[in-house]
Amino acid sequence: MEISRKNKTHYLVTGAAGFIGSHLVEALLARGHKVLGIDDLSTGRMDNIRHLLSCGRFSFARSSILDPVVLDRLASKASIIVHLAAAVGVRLVVEQPARTIETNVLGTEAVLKAALRYGCRILIASSSEVYGKGNRIPFQEDDDVLLGPTYKARWGYAASKMLDEFMGFAYMREHGLEVVPVRLFNTVGPRQTGKYGMVIPNFVHQALHSEPLTVFGDGSQSRCFCYVGDVVEAMIRLSSHPDSPGRVYNIGSTDEISILSLAEKIIKATGSHSPIHLIPYDEAYSPGFEDMKRRVPDISRIHELVGWEPLVGIDEVIERVVTSYCR
Repeated sequence: MEISRKNKTHYLVTGAAGFIGSHLVEALLARGHKVLGIDDLSTGRMDNIRHLLSCGRFSFARSSILDPVVLDRLASKASIIVHLAAAVGVRLVVEQPARTIETNVLGTEAVLKAALRYGCRILIASSSEVYGKGNRIPFQEDDDVLLGPTYKARWGYAASKMLDEFMGFAYMREHGLEVVPVRLFNTVGPRQTGKYGMVIPNFVHQALHSEPLTVFGDGSQSRCFCYVGDVVEAMIRLSSHPDSPGRVYNIGSTDEISILSLAEKIIKATGSHSPIHLIPYDEAYSPGFEDMKRRVPDISRIHELVGWEPLVGIDEVIERVVTSYCR
């Protein structure tokens, strides 16, 4: 059931030329919605949305969400904002911590203010990183949070996404703004780049070029990889459901796989003879880098509200990514 409101089919997507953003725009247009997109192309790419520019229901602005004039103009035409623009990838977080925090916190503040001016509902893309060092598996949205020390950049990213959620709920309590924060777990699929440390595109690229697959640590750490099309479907359902505002929702797969097993699957799927090289975290990132052994979401909350669950398994995810690289 979609919310009943003025211009209910007019979306604004920040980070529209990014990996997830471009798939979201594509899915919204396929459903007949009107879509406005904004992206400064710092990590997004025009190639991700070029095929959509001829659609009369889509318009795109190459600009930062910190440009108040452009953001205000776009928000004035929207009824639902999906805020995806953010710093992405572990490598960027470690190498540019100041940019990471500023992009996330100041950007979300700007989008919340714009949403408030025009009464837009806003879905804020947060991250599973918010769970920090939590070891209660699976992660539930109401779990307590434990982060590491402030001098380690990784936890700065987690804290910035947590602050995004805090700000969203503050705007809801003080001003009645409809806010829907979602915590995205590992999202994968075509158009994702390995440039910022994303593991599956990195492995596929290495395997297809007969390069060693570089597994950080001992490879026993596990993750749950969710296909981008499934993630986009979850966001669309939550963005329009009348009862979604005011709660956090996990979005991710619950099928767990170790990174070492993932590397082996990709070697097999590509027919590669690449070896696997184990790289210590200190060498891959920086001395003292901390990683989580497991990251598994509890998705019962979103399932109970909108009936969502992921449909694409890891083998099909890998196949689709490999196919996209071979085109």
